[in-house]
Amino acid sequence: MDDRLESIFRSIRELRNELSEELEKKRQEFLYDIQEKRVRFDEAVKAQHKQLSTNVFRYIFGAEIRHIVTVPVIWSCLLPALFLDLVVSFYQFVCFPLYGIPKVKRSHYIVVDRQYLAYLNIIEKINCAFCGYFNGVIIYVQEIAGRTEQYWCPIKHARTIGAFHNRYENFIDYGNGVRYREEFQEIRRRFNDLVENDSQDPKA
Repeated sequence: MDDRLESIFRSIRELRNELSEELEKKRQEFLYDIQEKRVRFDEAVKAQHKQLSTNVFRYIFGAEIRHIVTVPVIWSCLLPALFLDLVVSFYQFVCFPLYGIPKVKRSHYIVVDRQYLAYLNIIEKINCAFCGYFNGVIIYVQEIAGRTEQYWCPIKHARTIGAFHNRYENFIDYGNGVRYREEFQEIRRRFNDLVENDSQDPKA
């Protein structure tokens, strides 16, 4: 890989680690801990949160019309998300062992934990659960697709893309046919870094 590109990707990895450290600091700042995937707040904080909760009826009658009328549209996305989750999970369950690709741990990407926030009423908790699930599915699918792309077509795009997945740094430069033919088989086996990362559950 080009030295400059390698330097940029290294910086991205370092920033991700830095972000994790900052999130850990926030956990200490707002006095909560995670035990077996359940979030537990200090009792004084929980009491404060309950005082900040909005009454459900006040929340409904205070809602804007544009939000109310678009609720069915938003929730119509749930069934496709569930179907996508099921199909892609089945795909990696069947294919990844045959390809020698480490499976993506679904629990690392689909995180539903905002229901532990006492300052949210029941409607807000349901909405947050939907958002957490839907966005988690998208990231989960992207990771599975990225590993698949590395196995079958590890070539960078000619055009600039809006976002790239975690495996993109392993890809060969667009137009570098010599390197593609020489390193393709080696690159499609380059998943050693995932074995250690996926064996550890993230703190949050």
